[in-house]
Amino acid sequence: MAIYGYARVSTTDQDLTLQREALMVAGCLVVREEKVTGTTRSGRSELRTLMEFLQPGDTLMVTRIDRLARSIGDLQDIVRELKAKGVALKATEQPIDTSTAAGKAFLDMLGVFAEFETNLRRERQLEGIAKAKAEGVYKGRKPKLDRATILALKAEGLGGSEIARRLKIGRTSVYRLLRSA
Repeated sequence: MAIYGYARVSTTDQDLTLQREALMVAGCLVVREEKVTGTTRSGRSELRTLMEFLQPGDTLMVTRIDRLARSIGDLQDIVRELKAKGVALKATEQPIDTSTAAGKAFLDMLGVFAEFETNLRRERQLEGIAKAKAEGVYKGRKPKLDRATILALKAEGLGGSEIARRLKIGRTSVYRLLRSA
C-alpha cells in the first residue's frame, strides 16, 4: 500500500514545484509530472503510466481534482478505473477521498465545476476573438502557405518535394496547392 502523486500544469511555462512539494509532504513515494492540457486524457503519458502501475490498496494523490481531469467524463472514467483496481483517490487541498461516500460525492461536484470552468473559459475566448474580428484587430494565424512563392519555385522547375523542403512545409500541402492552381 503506497501513495503515488500526480502533478499537472497546462503549459510548459507553468511550474510544478508547489504541487510536487505538497504531494511529497502528503507522503507520496513517487510523483509523476506532466505539462499538458487536462481537457483530455490523450497525450498524458505520465497519467497512463501511473494508471497501469497502481496496485490494489495504493492511493493516487493530487493537489486538486482539476489537476487530474477537466471534464466530468474523464474524471468519472479515471475514478471508475481506479475503483476497479482497488485504488483510492485523494487530494491534498480538497476533502476528496474516494474510499468514503462523502468524499466521492464531493469529487463528483468538483468535477462538474471543473468542466463548467473550462467551458466558461472557452466561451470567453471565443467572445474575445469575435470582438477582435469585429474591430478588425484579429486576423487569425498567418497562413503557412505562400501561394506566390510556391508557384514561383515551381516555375523555376523545382518539384514538390524540393519546394516543401525549402519552405519547411508538408509535401502534400505543396501538391494540393499546385493542383488547385
